[in-house]
Amino acid sequence: MESFHARNPQAALMSLEAAAASARGGFACMFSNSNEYESALIAERRAQGRYGQPKSRWPAAMLLGTMLMVVGTVLLFK
Repeated sequence: MESFHARNPQAALMSLEAAAASARGGFACMFSNSNEYESALIAERRAQGRYGQPKSRWPAAMLLGTMLMVVGTVLLFK
């Protein structure tokens, strides 16, 4: 029982060369350093809207709590 590669070594060699070229292409990087990669990543995420400001209720709650403490202190020492 002969294998495919034994019957057609030229096709096997061409297939191997194509696979090697494809593997080398997978390691190519369009960024020369990590700073370029990070800035491109952040720009892409900003374009997608991932860095939007979350709606937080903490500032309003802290203001209300501070106002209640001031009112309580004024009424306590009155």
